[in-house]
Order: sequence, then C-alpha cells, then structure tokens
Amino acid sequence: MNDMTTNLATYSVVLTYSAMAVYVIAFIAFALDMAKRAGNVAAASGSAAAPTTAAERAVATVQGGTVVLEKVAADDDRAGRRGTKFERVGMAMTILALVLHVASVVLRGIAADRVPWGNMFEFSLTGTALITLIFLLVQFWQNLKFLGVFITGLTIILLGIATVNYWVPVVPLQPALQSYWLVIHVFVAIAGTGFFALGAGLAVAQLVQTYRQGRTASGKLRFMETLPDADRLEVLTYRVLLVGFVLWTFTLIAGAIWAERAWGRYWGWDTKEVWTFIIWVVYAGYIHARATRGWRGARSSWLALIGFAAVMFNFSVVNVFFKGLHSYSGL
Repeated sequence: MNDMTTNLATYSVVLTYSAMAVYVIAFIAFALDMAKRAGNVAAASGSAAAPTTAAERAVATVQGGTVVLEKVAADDDRAGRRGTKFERVGMAMTILALVLHVASVVLRGIAADRVPWGNMFEFSLTGTALITLIFLLVQFWQNLKFLGVFITGLTIILLGIATVNYWVPVVPLQPALQSYWLVIHVFVAIAGTGFFALGAGLAVAQLVQTYRQGRTASGKLRFMETLPDADRLEVLTYRVLLVGFVLWTFTLIAGAIWAERAWGRYWGWDTKEVWTFIIWVVYAGYIHARATRGWRGARSSWLALIGFAAVMFNFSVVNVFFKGLHSYSGL
C-alpha cells in the first residue's frame, strides 16, 4: 500500500469521524424537536378552551369518556409545514453529515481502487450513508422527518461499532469478490437494508402511537399527537417495507447467480445464504399476513421489527461469528 493510498484511507477515517460528530448534533436537534412538539401540544391543550383570534379553532372529540381539545391556528399550520426550528436544524445537519459521510465513502473507494463495500467496515460505511440518503429522499414522497431521531441515532451507533471493531486497512479484493456482481448484489442489498431500517422506525412509531391512543389519559408522549395516527403509520410501514422486500428479492436472486459464477452452484446452504433467505421469508410472511390474513396494527409492526432484527443479526452475528464461504465479507 503506497503513501497516497494510506493518506486517502486516513482522510476517509477523518471524514467519517467528522460525519459522526455532525450526526450527533442532528440527533440532539431532532430530540429537542420532539420536546418542542410536546410543549406546543401541552400549551395548545391548556388554552384551547379560550381561543383568542378568529384564525384559531377548537375541536372537541370524545374518546373513551375523555374530552380531547385540539387548537389549530393558521400560524401553527404554516409552522407545521415548515417544521420547528429544531427540526430544520436537524435536517440541515443531517444533510451536512451525509455530505461528509459520502466524501469518506468516495475516498475509501479511491484508496482501494474499487467499490467500497468489500468488508464489514466498508459495508457499514456505505450502508449507513445509503440509509441516511433514503431517509432524506423519501421526504419528497412523505414527510417522515419525525424519524430523524431514529435514523441519526441508528447511524451513529452503526458507524461507531464499525470504526471501533471493524476497521481494516485497504486491501485488494479476494478472487471471489472480483466480479461486477459485487456492485449489483451488494448495492441492492444495502438499499434494501435502508428501506428495512426506515420501516423499522415507522413500526416503532406505530407501536408507540397505538399504546398512546389506547390510554384514556393523554398526559404522556404528547409529541406523538403531532404525528400521523397509528393506522396511517401502519400503512406507511407496509409501503416502505414493500419496496425493501422487492430489493431483497433481487438481492437473493443476484446472490444465487453470483454464487453459480463463483462456486459453480446456485445454492449451497451456506450460513449467510440461509439467513438471507430467512429474512426474505420473514418479510414475505409479513406482507402475506397483512394482505390476506388481516394482520394490522401492532401485530404487523412486531413482525416488521422481527424482520429488521433478523437483518441486523445477519449483518453482525452471522458475518462475524459464523464461518463459511462468505467469511471474506467479515473482518
């Protein structure tokens, strides 16, 4: 490894740590946004009985014998579309962190003279960048900024584990990885993981919302009142995971084709192959149960979280502790 390669790899690590620092700022901003939302809801509930301007309206509904008052003002509507100050800071910091993050991925790839996902560290580096990118891009489809705490928190944890436990110097690819299928198979797997992560965040929000809506007293988790209701969150979870499932299906097929090219067989019951298939079965079961068996609400969300737990197990435990033909993707 020459000096230029070493320097580029070092700069990549510096950018990774810089991105992590900015992600921490974004995480704090999103957390403060939640606190601000809770405070706004509490203030609106306390003053809803006496609206002060014509722009305000109070809506009373009876839920389980409890009258819930909601005051909505024109200014609040505009603020809701813009988001709170903390939310805007969180999004800006997330974008800045992603720029630094992508720069670290690019420098690692230039240093290695290949796509930067040939081992656990590189997979973690690229995977977390793609998770964040998907989170930002999905905002053009649906406002899911309330998942900022979950996404930035998950990214910080995964990057921290990767830099501490998985970092390795830049090394050439093993022969089995020297194929264009590395670009296709692994990239699609990372993209699928990104949508699974987003779906897991929505599933958690759905479970919390279900818990809050099932209580007669509304004194806790007030910030959840600014989020979509449990039914809407469950629908969003399903739509996001459906995209992830399609990508994971392609991952499974592409992996089988690559295995035939590299080892002369499509399927060999390698540990990594088995767990990839298990993940596919769990999410297929989730989609089937929701579409044909009427599994809605908390049951479907728990199944979605089981699927994401299987993804994390496949990435961490299987890659590190199980030996097999895919051991080169570990440390």
